[in-house]
Amino acid sequence: MLKATVSYICSMQLIEVTTPQLASEFLLVNVALNRNNPAYIRPLDKDVNEVFDPKKNKTFRSGETTRWILKDDQGNFIGRIAAFTNKKYKNKGDDGPVGGIGFFDCVNDQAAANLLFDTAKEWLAARGMQAMDGPINFGERDRWWGLVVKGHENPPMYGMNFNPPFYQELFEQYGFRNYFNQICFGMKASSRLQQKFYDRHAECAKDPHYSSAHIKKNQLDKFAADFTTVYNKAWAGHGGLKQLEEKVVRKMFRSMKPVMDERINWFIYYKGEPVGIWINLPDLNQWFKYLNGQFSLWHKLKFLWIKATKKNNKFTGLVFGIVPEHQGRGADSYLIVEGCKVIQGLKIVNGNYELGKAIYEDYEMQWIGEFNPKMVNVAEAIAGNRSRMLTTYRYNFDRTKEFKPHPILL
Repeated sequence: MLKATVSYICSMQLIEVTTPQLASEFLLVNVALNRNNPAYIRPLDKDVNEVFDPKKNKTFRSGETTRWILKDDQGNFIGRIAAFTNKKYKNKGDDGPVGGIGFFDCVNDQAAANLLFDTAKEWLAARGMQAMDGPINFGERDRWWGLVVKGHENPPMYGMNFNPPFYQELFEQYGFRNYFNQICFGMKASSRLQQKFYDRHAECAKDPHYSSAHIKKNQLDKFAADFTTVYNKAWAGHGGLKQLEEKVVRKMFRSMKPVMDERINWFIYYKGEPVGIWINLPDLNQWFKYLNGQFSLWHKLKFLWIKATKKNNKFTGLVFGIVPEHQGRGADSYLIVEGCKVIQGLKIVNGNYELGKAIYEDYEMQWIGEFNPKMVNVAEAIAGNRSRMLTTYRYNFDRTKEFKPHPILL
């Protein structure tokens, strides 16, 4: 691991983001500090801006946020950070109210990082927070969550944080502790699954009550309702996750529709009731990397041209889950193999599972919390390769307090 250097900065200017011009500079810090890294893909400016827009981000109903930029005495960008409170953020445990920091960037200098962390801590403490988690998002966990601690050489997937290795040292030297890890699993999409998946699929397939279907864009409301049912049974109440409303899922599906590939989103049913979901998307960064962060009308037209002319060879897993009453019965294997019939061109001939031509080259499952060993085991069995890992850190303001990592889900 690279060691953070001693401070080489004579004076630093810390500037709170209070104007549109400073908001634009906040975006440019990330570009300036990462542009020479060949794996870097600039996030869309609009995606970051929307996090801090009360009209776009409903998290403002339960919290607040602010941002800072750090410059050296020459006016060069050397860092940035955001801090936020959210009354609905449930990762409290015994640590009392927990705030968050995110969108952290910094040169390889501990003093600069400490100034950013101290500023965020003081702002959060003034609002009654007793700890801070980071880097996290001011919103849902599906974006901008966790510090990359393994797999830095891999280009980020859409909505994923990106950072050089020395950021880990900056966090840990300040005093942050590992609250939990988020694991990503990668594989070639044409790879054969372990035999146990086919065996379990065959057992489930004997039960005529099981059935499967991939999503259909002309029936999004129906599949949104099915998704909501499975999600709320499988996850709500675990690890700080809350119940989803069907109208929220409908909106999410409609926003995904322009880039959705029907063939890689699968549902399974038992007696007509939804019991499992496997939701994937093409990795949008394979297209967005050509836009340099822009998404004006012209860039939207450019995106459509890129999408039509450049094949996307990678897709990514977003959500996989089975309702509790069907867990341990092979339903997970049934769901995966049903999807593989299309994704891999899989055919079953005289009881033998024969691979065909895969419609993508690479697959990566992301955001699998290490605190969920059941899901980690499923992902490990499918892919085996831990392609990258991100860490969510916690810093207790009371430094005498015993640190407790995220509890394991049973």
